[in-house]
Amino acid sequence: MKSKYSLPKDGGLIAESTPRDILHRYEKMPTTVFETESEGAQCIADRIVAAINAHRGTEPFALGLTTGRTPLGLYRELAERHARGEVSFRNVAVYSLDEFYPIASTEQQSRNYRIHEDLLNHVDILPENVHILDGTLPKEQLAEYCDAYDKAARKIDLMIIGIGEDGQIGFNEPGSYAKSRTRLVQLSHGSRKTQAGAFHSLEHTPKMAITMGIDTVMHARRIILMAWGENKARILREVVEGEVSAQVPASHLQAHADIEVVTDENAAQLFTREVAPWLVGPCRWTPKFIRKAVVWLCGVVDKPILKLTYKDYIENSLGELLEQGRTFDQINIDVFNDLQHTISGWPGGKPNADDTTRPVPSSPFPKRVVVFSPHPDDDVISMGGTFIRLVQ
Repeated sequence: MKSKYSLPKDGGLIAESTPRDILHRYEKMPTTVFETESEGAQCIADRIVAAINAHRGTEPFALGLTTGRTPLGLYRELAERHARGEVSFRNVAVYSLDEFYPIASTEQQSRNYRIHEDLLNHVDILPENVHILDGTLPKEQLAEYCDAYDKAARKIDLMIIGIGEDGQIGFNEPGSYAKSRTRLVQLSHGSRKTQAGAFHSLEHTPKMAITMGIDTVMHARRIILMAWGENKARILREVVEGEVSAQVPASHLQAHADIEVVTDENAAQLFTREVAPWLVGPCRWTPKFIRKAVVWLCGVVDKPILKLTYKDYIENSLGELLEQGRTFDQINIDVFNDLQHTISGWPGGKPNADDTTRPVPSSPFPKRVVVFSPHPDDDVISMGGTFIRLVQ
């Protein structure tokens, strides 16, 4: 979790001198982006510890928690801080977000088991303050049980949640009603497929679950939404920058009065400030960054590089680039040549050719090439001609 594998940054948004309101202009929820998941987890742990330690009410501090892979780093951090004496959970009441149904609390895949293994067994929380959805109740008792749980969960002081790859909050699937409450739900095939690894097969994965409703979550006084990794990038952009939609349940969180999104750079890579920083504020225009902007512009106006016009640059927020000392047509030619010189004119480098602008040198010749084919048909259907040329 502490490792960060990424290419060095080259150019981009000048964030340090850009006012926060401008920097986050496309984001509909306050969002903090950290370089790594570890840094993000430490930030959330800071928030939780500060909130618990500041609590002075007669009732325990009500903390809503999620499970799964997303909060693991956070829970390790909280357990370590408890061990160092920085926080006590004796005056904390925990409410779980969801649970599979039916499932026993002793089964390793249950939310009950996981939240104990990952956090509760490592802190000094009182057993009577642990409120976790019961996946063993008979169906005829669930309606009354869910109603009672829902009423208790509407007093949460701080709710910590993640999002599913389709924007789920807990097990509130796409299409969930904004006013939904704690209830039994049918899991979609996609959700079951996502969970199937823990249950060793789709066949053994539960088809139902109990979950807090969207309205239940929205009643929390404060919410922190966390997301890590590039597999959450697409949906996080929809949740943070998109419109509120029943098909993206987490987008309803935009209406909450006190919510913060904490994420890492990988999950935030599709935010407008990352994909098209020139739409947000002033930028540092390096050659590589200019190439990124011009290629983006080609996609927006649906034109090849050499057909881009002054009007295209101005109408798509790239006027600042034209202020750097070169005309639009000079930029077009420079980027065109830059891209052209990334192409090798011959597989492996043509012998005795001028290779000063090519990525593959002409010598030594002949070269030794190892070809890996991901599929048996690739050599015949896709790459046959190239393979023959390499051999020749």
